[in-house]
Amino acid sequence: MDRATEIAAAVESSVEALVAVLERARLAQQPMLPPAQLRVLTIVAENRHTNMSRLAEALDVVPSSGSRLCDRLEATGLLRRVADPRDRREVRLLLTPASRRLLADLRERRQAALAEVLERMPAGARQDLLRALQAFEAAAATFETATTDGTGREDRQSA
Repeated sequence: MDRATEIAAAVESSVEALVAVLERARLAQQPMLPPAQLRVLTIVAENRHTNMSRLAEALDVVPSSGSRLCDRLEATGLLRRVADPRDRREVRLLLTPASRRLLADLRERRQAALAEVLERMPAGARQDLLRALQAFEAAAATFETATTDGTGREDRQSA
């Protein structure tokens, strides 16, 4: 199996299995959040200066849709909206202690689920997998740099 297309098909199949393991961990979480709301919390956690327009852009939705997601999260105590101290016209999105605990719990559940699957693999295969994933990550980073303008959008000059 040396052809890149055959390997790509095998990787795709493995990714589907990986996603299924991670999804089982998410479904076991309490409270269980819909994927879109979980994505909002993840975006806010990754960037402490997230406002409504940046969130809508990251989600690739219109601002009103992002606002409705935030309404639901705010109503459940998982998100706060506050005026930006640098520009009172801007509204910053902040995680609450409850949402930080929820994200930490989900991360622990996912890692435990992955560890359970990895323990079923021979030790040598785990090491091979680790090396392969590190090489894939490095190759993906150079692919991303070569094909986009740094924003995730295709670079029109190289396309």
